[in-house]
Amino acid sequence: MARRVMVDLRPVGYVLGLIVTALGATMVVPFLTDFYLGDGNAHAFSAAALACLICGGLTALACQNHASQSLSVRQGFLLTVGIWLAVPFFSALPLMIGAPEVSLLDAYFEAVSGITTTGASVFVGVDDLPAGVLVWRAMLNWLGGLGIAFIAMIFLPVMRVGGMQFFRSEGFDTFGKVLPRATDIAGQLFFVYSGLTVACMLSYHLAGMVWFEAILHALATIATGGFSPRAASFVGYPPAVEYTAALYMVLGSLPYIRYVQLVRGSATPLWRDAQVRGYLRWIAMVVGAVTLWRVASSDQGVESSFREALFNLISVMSSTGFGSGSFVGWGSFAMIVAMWIGIIGACSGASAAGLSVFRVQVILAALRAEIARIHAPHRIAPVRYEGRTVEKDTMDAIILYLGAYIITFGVIAVLIMQTGVDFESAIFASWTSIGNIGYGYGPMVAETGTFIDFPDPAKALMILAMIMGRLSLLSVFVVLLPRFWEA
Repeated sequence: MARRVMVDLRPVGYVLGLIVTALGATMVVPFLTDFYLGDGNAHAFSAAALACLICGGLTALACQNHASQSLSVRQGFLLTVGIWLAVPFFSALPLMIGAPEVSLLDAYFEAVSGITTTGASVFVGVDDLPAGVLVWRAMLNWLGGLGIAFIAMIFLPVMRVGGMQFFRSEGFDTFGKVLPRATDIAGQLFFVYSGLTVACMLSYHLAGMVWFEAILHALATIATGGFSPRAASFVGYPPAVEYTAALYMVLGSLPYIRYVQLVRGSATPLWRDAQVRGYLRWIAMVVGAVTLWRVASSDQGVESSFREALFNLISVMSSTGFGSGSFVGWGSFAMIVAMWIGIIGACSGASAAGLSVFRVQVILAALRAEIARIHAPHRIAPVRYEGRTVEKDTMDAIILYLGAYIITFGVIAVLIMQTGVDFESAIFASWTSIGNIGYGYGPMVAETGTFIDFPDPAKALMILAMIMGRLSLLSVFVVLLPRFWEA
């Protein structure tokens, strides 16, 4: 009989302590913003930063004797889940201490939505919030987008979670021939991520945004996060701004490792990546279809129909969550298309969520192989992707993830309905949470554009779904299994 053993949490506690301490240090940016502008909210960030430094520092000091130990697989999973539970808690502190002075649940909802790059909000009247709070929300998006890139590209492939191990294959050259050390990967990722962010800031400003809004929107765009400093999101901006946002939302949802390879002088992997080509092709198809449908079914012009379809559909598929124009009122066809591409999501290895183009492509390849076997039972038809046979463990992981995604999506939606939320709002709440999309839809969202009117139990379920979606579901499920705690 398997026996239960105590997992040594000290190495995990040491890393978590350092991360919380670093989080406290980053609060100096919104603190200085509010202090300089005299918004009267600087005390919230100074108090929250002090709490982070004390709690994080003491935890790291208490566990530092075991800092040199290598993390086991179980400790790695616990660290991953712990990061996405603890960091939002401490990130929520300034939202409770100062403006907007919301409850713990609402503050935690907003912080989880930010750090998981979901973009769903419970804040009404964002335009009236102190500048430091707006900066902090955008920073949470940016830090969350960078953090998931680190986890997805460094830790999860080593632990062989959810199909991401495909990036370890010889064809992708991720860990062996391109960059031999994880620290090199992290450094290059930070360089690429920061470079894209700065380029996005400049582009927004040139397209017509004031500097403050350009900076905050850029932080959220590259992270595919969706937090805007305006309640109206992108409504009211010049067309050039929407086209600029569409471009950078796509760039932010491509595999970061391809940019690393590009910076190192190799552009071929990016152009030859099947999921990149598939992602761009599917965007073109759905934008074209929705544009034609809108032109044929309304009196809206071709350019405005194309621009709104391009911006909003890319926002959904890249799991960003910005909104513009009257897209939510376009009717059932546009929303059904949006729901499907939101489920698919963008590319693996980026900050975007959803099933991912890679997984969907492999599933479609498996269906084609199965159909071929039905037509010719004696024919050997292996599942192939980019000319290579997909390994059985990769295929099994993808099928497992697909099943877990569908079941979780349905269960969360049903549970949200049990809290008193109507069917339409509950379905889209589950969809937007587990896919980290941030795009609200339904009667309970329409009035404010936020999830503030949802009952507290429904918000708690959305928080759980956002974290599970960001961690590709399986990391959370693994920790919850009794076998995980057995020797």
